[in-house]
Amino acid sequence: MKIRYFDHAATTPVSNIVLQEMLPYYEIQYGNASSIYTLGRQAKRAVENARKNIAKNIGAKQQEIYFTSCGSESDNLAIKGIAYANKNKGNHIITSKIEHHAVLNTCKTLEKQGFEVTYLDVDNNGIVDLVQLMNSINSNTILISIMFANNEIGTIQPIKQIAEIAHKNNIIFHTDAVQAVGNVKINVEELMIDSLSMSGHKFYAPKGIGALYVKEGINFEKIQDGGHQEKDKRAGTENVAGIVAIGKAIDEIYKNFDSYNEHLKNLRDFYIEELEKNIPNIKLNGDRYNRLPGNANISFKNVNAQELLFKLDEKGICASAGSACSTGNPMPSHVLMAIGLSENLAEGTLRITFGKDNTKEDVQFLIDNLREFILKK
Repeated sequence: MKIRYFDHAATTPVSNIVLQEMLPYYEIQYGNASSIYTLGRQAKRAVENARKNIAKNIGAKQQEIYFTSCGSESDNLAIKGIAYANKNKGNHIITSKIEHHAVLNTCKTLEKQGFEVTYLDVDNNGIVDLVQLMNSINSNTILISIMFANNEIGTIQPIKQIAEIAHKNNIIFHTDAVQAVGNVKINVEELMIDSLSMSGHKFYAPKGIGALYVKEGINFEKIQDGGHQEKDKRAGTENVAGIVAIGKAIDEIYKNFDSYNEHLKNLRDFYIEELEKNIPNIKLNGDRYNRLPGNANISFKNVNAQELLFKLDEKGICASAGSACSTGNPMPSHVLMAIGLSENLAEGTLRITFGKDNTKEDVQFLIDNLREFILKK
């Protein structure tokens, strides 16, 4: 049975060009990047070349990039690190109600440590309320963390406006860009971003490698003790093969940015339009146009999404009812609740996220099966 994969927001396959770039660092150039002999220096050069590639593709400086294990670690390091380093200036943080749990749970931990957190509302498209943001700022506000694009509904936030509000009030601005990197052109200088998190497995690098951008001059503390790697900000032996992979993957994705994202957008629009023609009582969640090119989050009335996923799986179709990090949680998605969906629609929500290897024929197969399953009910 052919597998048709439509869950690229959860993870992407490692591209062959990225895999080939990684392999020598497992069996030939396997040195520890902290060692001073030739194998170690080769590894160190590879790490720095990847750092340079990431910086180039987001408009940063090479020394502003730190390697981590994933997007969740990057979020933790940025938010906790900035909070701890600036607690003498204040203890108030602002975020939104639709953040990834890597941000929400980090903020909850900080609340237990005496920090205060404001969780902003969003409108029915998932856009942060900028008036509420401005009204929430006080003399103790030290950090605003708002995601670039939502992992469930795909809505892209007005990042530059948020950054301008933060900077006007002398507040540091961090964004979780795990879903945005590769799908949005990002220049951290132009967008006035102080800190940005990313994860390689969202753009065809392997799982287990992430990166964090922190603007030069922004003070943040390490949260992991050990050696002095990553300019003494992130202890632990460098995952050289993974670092090589994320550096190559971001280069490849932005080199082919226009054609890649046009392909995703065409599949997304075809899927949405065909479902709207063929299945009654559906609801597209998130902004129709200001959304990630490969994201289509749709609710079906009186449908159980978990049952639907099992039906699709029997046909070799991989999809999602929401964030992969929330799988197994019986509660409706916090994102869908925040945008005002009824529990009935939230429970019948299917997230489809397209990737480079999907075809229009694959999408038609998905549509045909959805129509068959849902109209039978």
